[in-house]
Amino acid sequence: MNAHSPKEKKQKHFDWREDLAHSRDLNPREIEAFGYVLGWLEDWRVKHDLPPSRDAACRWWREVAKAKERPAWRLRQWEEAIRWYLAWLAACQQKGGDGKSIPERLKAAVHSAGTRRGLALKTRQTYAGWLARFGVFAGTEQAVMDESVARNWLSILVEKEKVAYATQKQALNALVFFYRDVCGREEIDLQVKLRKTSCRQPVILSRAELMSLMDKVEPTYKTAALLQYGAGLRLSELVRLRVKDVDLERGVVTVHAGKGDKDRESIIPNCLKTALAENLNEARRCWQADREKNVAGVALPGALARKMPKAGEKLGWYWLFCANHLSQDPESGIMRRHHLHEKVYAEAIARAAAAAGIVKRVTTHVLRHAFATHLLRNGTDIRTLQVLLGHADVKTTEIYAHAVDLGNEKGVMSPLDVVA
Repeated sequence: MNAHSPKEKKQKHFDWREDLAHSRDLNPREIEAFGYVLGWLEDWRVKHDLPPSRDAACRWWREVAKAKERPAWRLRQWEEAIRWYLAWLAACQQKGGDGKSIPERLKAAVHSAGTRRGLALKTRQTYAGWLARFGVFAGTEQAVMDESVARNWLSILVEKEKVAYATQKQALNALVFFYRDVCGREEIDLQVKLRKTSCRQPVILSRAELMSLMDKVEPTYKTAALLQYGAGLRLSELVRLRVKDVDLERGVVTVHAGKGDKDRESIIPNCLKTALAENLNEARRCWQADREKNVAGVALPGALARKMPKAGEKLGWYWLFCANHLSQDPESGIMRRHHLHEKVYAEAIARAAAAAGIVKRVTTHVLRHAFATHLLRNGTDIRTLQVLLGHADVKTTEIYAHAVDLGNEKGVMSPLDVVA
């Protein structure tokens, strides 16, 4: 978990949880209450990438503690907890410590090693999140380095929390990456047997529900929503489309580096070509405005930024669905135009579902499910659908075939209808 430079090896680390637990100035009830508040502060601070400091604590106090009405006695208790923490932080800094918690140091170590190994930002964030959770469970640096503790934690995820199989693999891969690439261990055997979980049926919208949903989508996001349904795209594939990926003449949209780092093509609905042409013109206008203001080019995938440093300034690489403001690139720190944020778009779809009165659990992925099931009901064969969806295994596609085998649209009649 220690960094690799000599300077960082000399850095002293202290744990406020351990010092709080052994505090002689507080009674057990105060220790428990302080631990709750400071844990909340720390989770918030790490989520917002803020260093342990008085400024971070003051911001938490303004934005969280005082965000709503709370009893006066509780605010006084929290204020005392913050005072204790700031005094502890000052003492750490006097002794040459940084005041960072174990979960925070684990996240930093994973991001550092992941960057060196060329992991994608999303993969680094996923691994860092799991290691932070493991750090909370382990509690001490010695326990973090103990593979038996990691084995115990994974067993709890599998047997008690009963997380999905894919989630189990994520946690396992994160731990293996930590011990192998961060700690430098060659042989890692956590000896945990992952447990397969049952496949869940996808949420299926009827055609009437789908059109009701689309009617309620705000104009800003409607073309994106229609394209996601019309081409069967994943959320990440949709928002990362670039101008060059849309071929209106052929009626094809190209997905680059989709799931599994694979490229594929999907169809563009004929009825959407006019709206997409307008969207391309809007992207061109936004691109032209950025060029006139000398805004940095958009982010490029992989090593292209090094091989073609000016490509990000070209129209072809510009985002099809671009954000309405500039933001700081999390990788480089450069202020540039980002694509439509996944969360912003997802919230728009959720609002539309609520406005349409749809009681099913509607997420952006439901539009991809609708694409698949509606094509099957229209007679598309399973192999063609597999290619359009970009599934590596046809068994993944077959879940949609099971989903459309029943229901009124297949003409299967319930025996109750016969009796009636």
